[in-house]
Amino acid sequence: MLGIVHLSTFIIGTILIVLLPGPNSLYLLATASRYGIRAGYLAALGIITGDSLLILATVLGAASILHTYPVTFIALKIIGASYLSYLGIKLFLHSVETWKKHHNPPETLAIEADISELAKAQTPYRTALTISLLNPKAILFFLSFFVQFVDAKASSPALSFLCLALILQSISFSYLTLLIFGGRKLANYFSQHHRLSSVAICIVGILFIAFSLKLAFSSI
Repeated sequence: MLGIVHLSTFIIGTILIVLLPGPNSLYLLATASRYGIRAGYLAALGIITGDSLLILATVLGAASILHTYPVTFIALKIIGASYLSYLGIKLFLHSVETWKKHHNPPETLAIEADISELAKAQTPYRTALTISLLNPKAILFFLSFFVQFVDAKASSPALSFLCLALILQSISFSYLTLLIFGGRKLANYFSQHHRLSSVAICIVGILFIAFSLKLAFSSI
């Protein structure tokens, strides 16, 4: 159907892949828990947009460019790893600030939270989009994964890729929605346990740094 083979296997594989933790899902979870549902959906939209652009780049032949010109892959890899490290360090520093605020009066914490929300709630889309786009491995993944489910005799392979992309994005959006509301519940809990919140933010920051190192030492 539409040049797609083994559709059920594709769906199962996509669900398993989407469930794997990565910098995008961790960023969305942290954003939803800190800034609320609206900011969480802005981050989700950034992730969906970034993945869609990468899938489009894959269909248009970006993967072959990365193979033909390894320096392009290296440059993107360095930029992506640096950006993830930057976000990880920012989260780590924020965890230190959160730990220190444990001794502040509740009124002060509430005011600071309102200011933080107004100042930063508009940035999740751009940040999530940047995290998605600065991952050259994603282009190679989409190509190697999608091509397994496109019939070699398909009259319109581009249409097959489009259908697979829509299925993947639907599954991804459903999972991101669960993370958003899960993050909001965590926010209600962490608002009463600032030190635990500090530790959680610190762990996420360390994971981002770990993701940056993994990307930095990856190869085509």
